[in-house]
Amino acid sequence: MASPLTGLGLETPVLAAPMAGSPTTPELVVAAAGAGGLGFLAAGYKTAEAVEAQIARVRAAGVGFGVNLFAPNALPVDPGAFSAFARAIAPAARAYGLDTAGARIVEDDDHWADKVDLLLSSPVPVVSFTFGVPEPGIVAALRTAGTLVVQTVTSPVEARAAVEAGVDVLAVQASAAGGHSGTWTPQHMPPGVPLPDLVRAVRNAVSVPLVAAGGIATADDVTEALAAGAAAVMVGTALLRADEAGTSAPYRAALADPAARRTVVTRAFTGRPARALSNDFTDRYSDLAPYGYPALHHLTSPMRGAATTANDPEHINLWAGTGYRHATAEPAAQILDRLASRA
Repeated sequence: MASPLTGLGLETPVLAAPMAGSPTTPELVVAAAGAGGLGFLAAGYKTAEAVEAQIARVRAAGVGFGVNLFAPNALPVDPGAFSAFARAIAPAARAYGLDTAGARIVEDDDHWADKVDLLLSSPVPVVSFTFGVPEPGIVAALRTAGTLVVQTVTSPVEARAAVEAGVDVLAVQASAAGGHSGTWTPQHMPPGVPLPDLVRAVRNAVSVPLVAAGGIATADDVTEALAAGAAAVMVGTALLRADEAGTSAPYRAALADPAARRTVVTRAFTGRPARALSNDFTDRYSDLAPYGYPALHHLTSPMRGAATTANDPEHINLWAGTGYRHATAEPAAQILDRLASRA
């Protein structure tokens, strides 16, 4: 593989994407490394102390790995729109004994400074960023500490800006990806450009190595992305049902449900655009939801947790990419080996 990925000792071009919340576990990251690739711990929604504990578990396995952070990119919610949405979803929350009607707005930066300090004081092999690019001083400090810096981008414009900030590698994410779009301008969802075409466009704009992500579900998808100019690919949805994933039982059941569910891009759960399996909550509230991250994330989080406990997939954020039907229940190494079989 092209430098600087060569220095990671990768034996396969198929990497495991970070999936914030419960799906990405230390065990999944270790399994990805055991398959010859690389996995990323998902630091989003966690305190620095929780991230440090997960890093220790992976380090104990003696494998290479990465850590993904949400870079601050403020998307403040309109107070009036927030209140209206909080009242609109009150019946759904009330089913779990929760009251959203009088909820207050919570805006935070996801413990950004504490996590950056952790990764500078105790460096890891790779750090990736999504939602925005950190200031060049942070990128430079991480690189000085010996960390490879990866930046998620969704367009050639973002790619050029990321390279100017000094990052080593770009994760090029297409709109077919499950979960949050990494776009730096979340009020405008990136157009539905096929991943190979997006990789080629970014390849024409910059010269750093590219990792392709978004909608990769088969070995053919992998070979197409590599042929388009990517040095590696990153998969997330394909691993949601893996034995080592922390995906909840109702989430797993929804992914495996033979009844057809479409994927939709919604901001109803978090205030940022994200691709998910459709359910009652997306059907009822997607059109009503304002932009506003992380305010809507904090608003709906208790309901989502309660729905998970109640085994109710209709009020959970069922993040999934367009290839979710290819997600299988088996060891992660088998999934990754199959995806890399034609690379």
